[in-house]
Amino acid sequence: MNIHYCSDYEGMSQMAFDSLLANLKTKPQQLICTATGYSPTRLYEKLAESYRSTPKIFKEIKIIKLDEWGGTNGDYPNTSDYYIHEKLLEPLQISKSNYLSFDSSPTDAKKECDRMENEIQEHGPIDICILGLGKNGHLGFNEPSKTLFPDCHIADLSESSLKHPMANKMKTKPTYGLTLGMANILKSKKIILLVTGPSKKKAIKKLLSREITTFLPASFLWLHPNVECFLDKSSL
Repeated sequence: MNIHYCSDYEGMSQMAFDSLLANLKTKPQQLICTATGYSPTRLYEKLAESYRSTPKIFKEIKIIKLDEWGGTNGDYPNTSDYYIHEKLLEPLQISKSNYLSFDSSPTDAKKECDRMENEIQEHGPIDICILGLGKNGHLGFNEPSKTLFPDCHIADLSESSLKHPMANKMKTKPTYGLTLGMANILKSKKIILLVTGPSKKKAIKKLLSREITTFLPASFLWLHPNVECFLDKSSL
């Protein structure tokens, strides 16, 4: 893992943007996995700003959503799907055919995970996976546990995840998560990890210890050969 210590959130977002844009200029046709939440928001805004001046760079990319809240009856304004549409799909003019996504209100969650796994097998592997660090060290909804799942699966949500701002705004609270698994993530050709927020101090300290444990899913990124970690120093 190559760790870049950034002065603040803006600096972190800019460095991540520069890294991502350089990859897109080299190879415009890429499958990009996108996390949601505060950590990557400014990065996505910078991509939208870049699109306005150089739209052709983004013409061939495909987006795959990292995870989704389950059991919410499609409380759309607060879903990951809504976030991705607002921050990426609409600003970058990405067509529906180039967007791979969990249904935000599936009738059969297990079948939905199987469908997404098939999508990854057909269109993958992921070229660039953009991740944030959860307060408890989770990646997507791969939560700290004695065991971790390799493929797309239904996840039991931790107390930390249930307190996420997105979940707090929902009228119908999520009862489970839908997420790419650890193998899906680790098979990505490149991973961009964004680490920011004062509430992440404990998780950051554990991650920097380099100890690999299922109780800190993000620690498995130390096993990947191409991880760029952009760390907001103001979070330390």
